[in-house]
Amino acid sequence: MSIVKLSMRLVTSALLRAAPAALALGAVVLAWEVYALFSGISPTTLPAPSRVVTQAWEHRLALLDNMLPTLAATTLGFVYSLLAAFAFSVLVDFIPPIRRGLFPVLIISQTLPLVAIAPLVVLWFGFGLGPKIGLVALVTFFPMLVALVQGYAATDRDIEALLASMGAGRLRVFLLARLPSSLPYFFAGIRISITYAVVGAIFAEYAGAAKGLGIYILNAKNNFRPDLVLAAVLVSSALTLMLFGIVVLVQRLVMPWDRLERRSP
Repeated sequence: MSIVKLSMRLVTSALLRAAPAALALGAVVLAWEVYALFSGISPTTLPAPSRVVTQAWEHRLALLDNMLPTLAATTLGFVYSLLAAFAFSVLVDFIPPIRRGLFPVLIISQTLPLVAIAPLVVLWFGFGLGPKIGLVALVTFFPMLVALVQGYAATDRDIEALLASMGAGRLRVFLLARLPSSLPYFFAGIRISITYAVVGAIFAEYAGAAKGLGIYILNAKNNFRPDLVLAAVLVSSALTLMLFGIVVLVQRLVMPWDRLERRSP
């Protein structure tokens, strides 16, 4: 089966599974629309979903222009974070004492509020793309690192013992047993991190940026345009769902056996 056909089957299967959630979301949007139209509430307080979609279409060029910097910061920060998480996880797995020294520091880094860190990072490093990438990497690094380390620890000891009895060294055991065993955990960490990535990029843009969805939302709020604020939120949500869907698709292409195991009784 070609990759294109497999991808189409996966997309169709995902759409069928998403149907109940889509119906529930549609019901919420319909209730919101009816309330906004017939309750007498001002559109400057609560615009109807139809108005939000209309304004999003009318301002599509401005939204697209501001979405691209957010997407760039999100993807670059996420890629750097992924590479760093993998490198550190390998280091921690091969040298356990590093884990005892490194993890407390990383846990402390996750307790720092992003709304407090973002202005400082922008103040130190300027309004360019670099600080945004750094903040995205900061909020996405730890979940992936923890997922990888937990995945290595979940390796079947019998498989490791078998490989060792056949003369496999530590590196070969890692590549043949520990790394494959970590894939389900790794992708779980990626799915969590990718949802944080867009939020991290928008928070960084709040702190200071020339363009981006964060600065667009801030400007729309200052101009008392909740419809444009919600239009930008709609775009950011669509962007997050798109990236999440890409991660799920990559996981199914990389781990085709996972779906077979779930289907087996």
